[in-house]
Amino acid sequence: MNEDIPSEAVIDAWINLVRAQHRVLSSVETDLKSAGFPPLAWYDVLLELRKAGDDGLRPLEIEARLLLAQHSVSRLVDRLEKAGHVERKAHETDGRGQRIRLTSEGRGLLEQMWPAYRSSINRHIGKKLRDDDAAKELAALLGRLLDG
Repeated sequence: MNEDIPSEAVIDAWINLVRAQHRVLSSVETDLKSAGFPPLAWYDVLLELRKAGDDGLRPLEIEARLLLAQHSVSRLVDRLEKAGHVERKAHETDGRGQRIRLTSEGRGLLEQMWPAYRSSINRHIGKKLRDDDAAKELAALLGRLLDG
């Protein structure tokens, strides 16, 4: 058997993983939009900035954490800054660099969005994986894919 050729089961798993990701993300985006919130990417950036604390993150760090293309991060940060949710500060040691920091408005948006986001996660995943064992098993399997 050639190790470079995935089995039918692996191919089926891949297809279902991609389809599930697309369907769930689309559903969550729709739920957030229906609740009057901006796209999920805004939440993701704001969450990473909150995790980073007062130091904030460089644009390249945001890009790495979210797996977004550099031009996408730049445009997204521009929109977040224009809306007052983030601020740009000059990097302390690199005069050409900058750090992106969460504002109190951005923190407020995170807090406002979380109940709708949480509810959407439960509706599209939690209610379909009610059995704690099934949810734990799926989380463990997906974690193995992330382990490198």
